[in-house]
Amino acid sequence: MNYETVLVEKKEHLGIITLNRPERLNTFNRTLAVELNSALEELDNMKEIRVVIIKGAGRAFCAGIDVSELYNQSTTLDALEWVELMENGSLIMAKMGKPVIVAAHNIAVANGIGVVAAADLAIAAEGTRFGATAVNIGLFCMGPAVPLSRCLGRKKALELLLTGDMIDDQEALKIGLINKVVPADELEMEALKLAEKIAAKSPLAVQLGKKSFYKMADLEYTKAMELANNHFVMLSTTEDAYEGVDAFLNKRTPEWKLK
Repeated sequence: MNYETVLVEKKEHLGIITLNRPERLNTFNRTLAVELNSALEELDNMKEIRVVIIKGAGRAFCAGIDVSELYNQSTTLDALEWVELMENGSLIMAKMGKPVIVAAHNIAVANGIGVVAAADLAIAAEGTRFGATAVNIGLFCMGPAVPLSRCLGRKKALELLLTGDMIDDQEALKIGLINKVVPADELEMEALKLAEKIAAKSPLAVQLGKKSFYKMADLEYTKAMELANNHFVMLSTTEDAYEGVDAFLNKRTPEWKLK
């Protein structure tokens, strides 16, 4: 697919998506939403790709949705289709087998904080600020509220959603929105380093494990444990499981099967 508003590149086992509307602070318009969703699905379907990184071009990671498009929705059904398109990336990331890492810098607000919360892992450059800011302009970050509530818990998520306040990188780290803060000039290197660490693991174990995590997260405790046990049994009978255990016992580097 030819992309206009995202850049997609591959580095060995890593897929890198760059939000590329720098002149609009990488705000989501219809085209960007379609292309990000397509890029995520495309990379997830590539056997050689094991981890995906999302970053932003220019001065900011993402400043939310381009609200000027709000005026283009002539009916309620048009508006619903538009909003679902904007938020579908969060669903795709949760369904993907490949882990998704966000590398955020400077600003991640509204839909931008939603992408950060929806990603499996997130690294931020020093000085990055985050906010669920839609309430400040008479709207509400209802889509981002879903991953935020699961990422942060009810009260902290509601505090961000109801106040529209901005938080800094250290607060984002403290509340669990992000995993790590690094100097701005080391952001891409640190994201790649984390991605490469995960890519070195068994692709089968990582992908089945991630899918199992998201499936059990919404289940009642006993059912979640039952599902997790069944998935572990499935994994333990694979070639990668035997290879990993044998490599561990014989103190050698495992050779994973690409699946």
